[in-house]
Amino acid sequence: MRQIPNTIDPNGERFAENTAAYRADLATLAERMRFAIDGGNHPKAGGRARSIERHHGRGKVMARDRIDMVIDEGSPFLELSTLAGFGQVDDEFPGAGIITGIGVVHGVPWMFIANDATVKGGSLFPAGIKKQVRAQDIALENDLGCIYLVDSGGAFLPMQDEVFPDKDHFGGTFYRQARMSAAGLPQLSVVLGGCTAGGAYVPALSDEVIMVEGIGRIFLGGPPIVKAALGEVVEPDDLGGAALHTRESGVSDYMVQTETEAYGLLRELCENTNQSRIDDRNGWLSWKEPNAPEHPAEEILGIINADTRIPFDSRQIISRLVDGSEFAEFKPEWGTSIVVGFARIWGHQVGIISNNGIIFSEDALKATHFIELCNQRSVPLLFLQNTTGYMVGRDSEIGGIAKNGAKMVAAVANCRVPKYTVLIGGSYGAGNYGMCGRGFNPRFLFSWPNSRIATMAADTAETVLTDIRLGGMKGAETTEEEIAEIRSTIRGQYEEQSDPYYATSRIWDDGIISPLDTRDVLGMCLSLASRQEPPVSGDRIVYRM
Repeated sequence: MRQIPNTIDPNGERFAENTAAYRADLATLAERMRFAIDGGNHPKAGGRARSIERHHGRGKVMARDRIDMVIDEGSPFLELSTLAGFGQVDDEFPGAGIITGIGVVHGVPWMFIANDATVKGGSLFPAGIKKQVRAQDIALENDLGCIYLVDSGGAFLPMQDEVFPDKDHFGGTFYRQARMSAAGLPQLSVVLGGCTAGGAYVPALSDEVIMVEGIGRIFLGGPPIVKAALGEVVEPDDLGGAALHTRESGVSDYMVQTETEAYGLLRELCENTNQSRIDDRNGWLSWKEPNAPEHPAEEILGIINADTRIPFDSRQIISRLVDGSEFAEFKPEWGTSIVVGFARIWGHQVGIISNNGIIFSEDALKATHFIELCNQRSVPLLFLQNTTGYMVGRDSEIGGIAKNGAKMVAAVANCRVPKYTVLIGGSYGAGNYGMCGRGFNPRFLFSWPNSRIATMAADTAETVLTDIRLGGMKGAETTEEEIAEIRSTIRGQYEEQSDPYYATSRIWDDGIISPLDTRDVLGMCLSLASRQEPPVSGDRIVYRM
């Protein structure tokens, strides 16, 4: 493959301005991540600090430290949706009160789902349920066993109508857990705190359960409920402690004295589950010994323009993500607003589809052709989104943009190979769909801090919706001040709702990541697919699960 030539001047004035602006974006990301992890300098940090102090006072380990005690030393942990819940419910649920992510134990990847008891006692509010459901769906599609580090008060009762009855609410997590166990994907639980009411089913549905004496408890109804229902006064450990459930009820399989002992035993259990290792190079994906990109990833910060209206060449992004900066471009002379071709990321072959702006009719046909090639050759697809959508106008309609765009959308929907998406810029309108947005089920979807996602850009929305609003007010006198207020309201709404933090808070992606980490994140995601059997053609899309 040919190496993509570097067309960037790292000494230019615009490059320096872009870099400074992006470093400010990364500083904001780091600050908000810190709030989700330990409170940081956020105004709400005081209450969280007291919860953390109480947690440590009980001799308990923080959720992320628990995960570190389980995974292989020096191995990566890919945390997902760290900023779920950000800005919601007055920021009372940082990280949505739960940690999810992929870690490696004895060379085997596992999905970790760990309650953060320092956030409302580990109670689950709507974004927390959605985050757990998403983690289980990722586990199922990527053949991952699940490890539940349980320390939760169950559903957040003041919002019970948003967490309890629907398909993807609390019950959906139990449904998925049972289905994964039946599919041979191990479900292992360590009980490190409360498992009350519906939360009791997490360990009860697990294949193997470890309880830590003195802190782990399981009961369908806690002491207050038992007293109210039966008039019975009982201590928590006598009602559902580790000794009772390990020696009498049989709900728990193992009892240990400390968290450290629990994680040593958990690693032992993982070793005997007969799961495929992450370093299996005999899988269906084409793999070669990787080499680093020729052009440094740090330069991405200067390539992306601080003014989002100024485009950038996606080839320069690709060259800083792929092995050796090498890229075999397909149809380079036709449909130039979409760049497609083959490359490798950490040794794994991928087909890349990236935007250089608006999607025209020929771009849609070119992308459709390339998707068909990748399906034919069993090559995973990576979508790098930066588009305002499909081209509009009379000439475009005559040229068949509606039908050709639909062909691209249909090709993405019916794609058999694994799909991965990164929002590296704008993701607007139907361009989001054609470039494999969340609605088209990519295995993973990540966003960069500069990304934006909405039906249209704020500038466009301001013009379109203001005209529509004024058109509906014909005959009424409208002052310039009223028109300005309408414009300001519309712009403010679209700017707020297209912000990447608004999106990640609602789990429209699997997390905001730095451009500098993107190659490593994608490499780990691709390595998960390499453990599986190849996609199967036919009437239905079938993956081994």
